[in-house]
Amino acid sequence: MRKRVLIVEDDYFVRTLLNFLLKEQFEVVTVENGHKGLIWMDKGNLPDLILSDIDMPQLDGFDLLNHLKRSGYYRDIPVIMLTGFDDSATKDRCMTAGAAGCLTKPFNPPDLLKAINLVIDNHKQSVADA
Repeated sequence: MRKRVLIVEDDYFVRTLLNFLLKEQFEVVTVENGHKGLIWMDKGNLPDLILSDIDMPQLDGFDLLNHLKRSGYYRDIPVIMLTGFDDSATKDRCMTAGAAGCLTKPFNPPDLLKAINLVIDNHKQSVADA
């Protein structure tokens, strides 16, 4: 069974590119912002991993991540943050907030796939160890 990745990205081009890059290996669901991502999950849909942009309208990536980490039900879903800011402060903020990773846009597709697989594999292992 293919792993499900939820892409939360307001930029249509980036969302489409991510879908194209991931659809061969994963079941991909895309939404335009964190609010729509929560609505999708509240309908009983759970991803194995969330790729979330940081800077979005309605509910940005940090607000989404904070909501997930406060939730008993969604807390353990790994989140990789995507950002256009290539600075250590943004990456530190992502990790402090509980993200499983932080990638800078534009990203290298092989590095993106490697990061996603690594996070999913590590999450699967940590669940098995629990």
